[in-house]
Amino acid sequence: MNAFLYSLVVVIWGTTWIAIGMQQGQVSVPVSIFWRFAIASGVMLIIMSLLGRLRPIALKDHLFCIMQGACVFGFNFFCFYHASAFINTGLESVIFSMAVLFNTMNSFLFFRKKPSPRIIPAALLGMLGVTALFWHELVSSALSVTLFYGIGLSLLGTFGFSLGNMISVRHQQRGLDMLSTNSYAMLYGTVIMGVLALIRGDSFMPELSLHYLGALFYLAIFGSVIAFGVYFSLIARLGASKAAYSTLLFPLVALSLSTVYEGYVWHLNAVIGLVMILAGNLVMFAGPVRLPFRRSIYPK
Repeated sequence: MNAFLYSLVVVIWGTTWIAIGMQQGQVSVPVSIFWRFAIASGVMLIIMSLLGRLRPIALKDHLFCIMQGACVFGFNFFCFYHASAFINTGLESVIFSMAVLFNTMNSFLFFRKKPSPRIIPAALLGMLGVTALFWHELVSSALSVTLFYGIGLSLLGTFGFSLGNMISVRHQQRGLDMLSTNSYAMLYGTVIMGVLALIRGDSFMPELSLHYLGALFYLAIFGSVIAFGVYFSLIARLGASKAAYSTLLFPLVALSLSTVYEGYVWHLNAVIGLVMILAGNLVMFAGPVRLPFRRSIYPK
């Protein structure tokens, strides 16, 4: 079951980059994020209420859901949308892969959870693999103030995503229902982005085109309702560090689609990167080697 959930997150979030790109244009970033999570939280709350699964939580827990909504369903997307105007998606993917290390670091800071011996070598293999995968894009980026601005926004967005993961861990340790807290957090993230759009004076009118509305529906239902629910389930099952390792595989899905639809050419560096990422997954998730028998060195 864990392998299925892990694969589902990788496939869905690996394809959302295309949908996000389709939303770039006349609609402001906060408004696009607002509509995505307005639809997602509305669907979640309606389904949960009809099934009798929406659990009430204490005021203190609602405050943490507000923080989770700001981190995971608001400002991290705000950072990455804006960063794409300054750096290429390859570099963004490399930076977002640092969610593995951020989660490992934050798990120790907030919960004193020592990292697994597998985490560091697996994360290094994965990040080196993603770097090799996008080496051409990385070396083509000229050093400039805007480049560092884009890198800073991407780092901030990744760190915010990691903080939201820590809040989810906190919810689960308190025995709170994951789907309920996820629904509340989505709603609060929607409100936060809506207030930001109002302050900026943005128009809330979405682009009435097939590609924008299709991308919006995909991001809301598949990228948010399904993928975030599965991802936070993985955090409960595997821990925040292992769940975040899925971020290293998103670029592989995006590049596979690009090979079919955009004519992406796999250079040697890309093949090396793919091998390193798969090796990192093997290090992370392969079980201990079990010998078929163990011979005693002592006489019976």
